[in-house]
Amino acid sequence: MDFIKDLWGFMKVRKKFWLLPIILSLVFFGSLIFFTSGTAIAPFIYTLF
Repeated sequence: MDFIKDLWGFMKVRKKFWLLPIILSLVFFGSLIFFTSGTAIAPFIYTLF
């Protein structure tokens, strides 16, 4: 949790709010691949990439 607070503090001080959508999309796609890797949905998810 400290990492998230430090990252938010960095973005707030340096005015780097454009990093937030990039970080959120990377987390979303990473979790999507991780959670669907062993399911029957996996072949349909991999066709997106």
